[in-house]
Amino acid sequence: MKKETEAGFVPIEGGVTAAKGFQAASTAAGIKYSGRQDMAMIYSPVPCRAAGTFTKNLVQAAPVKWDRMRVEEGAAAQAVVINAGIANACTGEEGMRYCSQTAKAVSQALHIPEESVLVASTGVIGMQLPMDRIAAGIHAMAPSLAEGPAAGEAASKAIMTTDTKNKEAAVQVDIGGVTVTIGGMCKGSGMIHPNMCTMLSFVTTDAAISRDLLLKALREDIEDTYNMISVDGDTSTNDTVLLLANGMAGNPEIAEEGPEYEAFCRGLRYVNETLSKKIAGDGEGCTALFEVQVKGASTKEQAKTLAKAVITSNLTKAAIFGHDANWGRILCAMGYSGAEFDPEKVDLFFESSAGSMQIIENGVAVDYSEEQATRILSEPEVRAVADIKMGTETATAWGCDLTFDYVKINADYRS
Repeated sequence: MKKETEAGFVPIEGGVTAAKGFQAASTAAGIKYSGRQDMAMIYSPVPCRAAGTFTKNLVQAAPVKWDRMRVEEGAAAQAVVINAGIANACTGEEGMRYCSQTAKAVSQALHIPEESVLVASTGVIGMQLPMDRIAAGIHAMAPSLAEGPAAGEAASKAIMTTDTKNKEAAVQVDIGGVTVTIGGMCKGSGMIHPNMCTMLSFVTTDAAISRDLLLKALREDIEDTYNMISVDGDTSTNDTVLLLANGMAGNPEIAEEGPEYEAFCRGLRYVNETLSKKIAGDGEGCTALFEVQVKGASTKEQAKTLAKAVITSNLTKAAIFGHDANWGRILCAMGYSGAEFDPEKVDLFFESSAGSMQIIENGVAVDYSEEQATRILSEPEVRAVADIKMGTETATAWGCDLTFDYVKINADYRS
């Protein structure tokens, strides 16, 4: 492996095919888009233990219901099929039949059990899937499944909708003297709000780990990663994170909590946090990733509530777009968050690659340069740090600025 970071893992190039054994393919099925690939498939020749987390929106797409059923049953997973353009949400019983028909087509193409097939869809709500094109896409992808970064990158591009860039991450971790790899891809740009989770994310690993610990690691990790991002305050009908482990690394199985499990969790955190930030930084129409850290909190939940309130404030997001150090909007958002704190003890800082500066001290503005503040807020990644001086807990949330283009994109999304 390359040189480890202080956290004990090594970031590497790649994504969903970085882990041993995992293959991917993509194709242009013509589901909604023309002139681009719009279907992807992930496959492992070895059955995988699967974990998943899903949207809390009461309106849930058929693929969410299908995958939750499979994960809760404990069925081994070998393939995931994803289509972009049509969400297969609000499609009634027909939508569930689409999932079943998709699984059957994959089973026939790859000679694997139907119950080992997971599905995911993203796109317009309410439209029916063209199953003839879905089936044709599956049979086109099956023979082109391949390992390696090129196949993974192509798959990550095929699942995009309003995304402007594909999103991948991968890492290597030493577990029991064996190199274990965790990699993933995701999509998400609009209809993004933290409530588990707000996009599609597919994470693969060659680690040997028990199903219970795999699910525990994922469920705990999303609370500080995907659940801490927001673009527009809308929780999607299709939100899904799937984590597949095929055990092909050959490490001693992680069957109990301890150093090996903790090492796996650190690697998983890197992948999920990296993907989360890429989603927030690619929010529809945005020009900047906006990170908010609240420190000095008495509890983790207090810090999370305050950080989320700031990144979801439309007025604050508009100020970031205008490169305006309008700190009153940040303090205001913290004030209506529902978390208790003393506004007269808050220190606030703005940071970016252009520098760092304090804006308020103990709830009152300091003598700062508006010109310097504008320079700091003009970078593509901007950070606000609020110290509420009540304890030692910290939380970080990620969002983006609110621009004219956000309205334009969503005004004609269906057309």
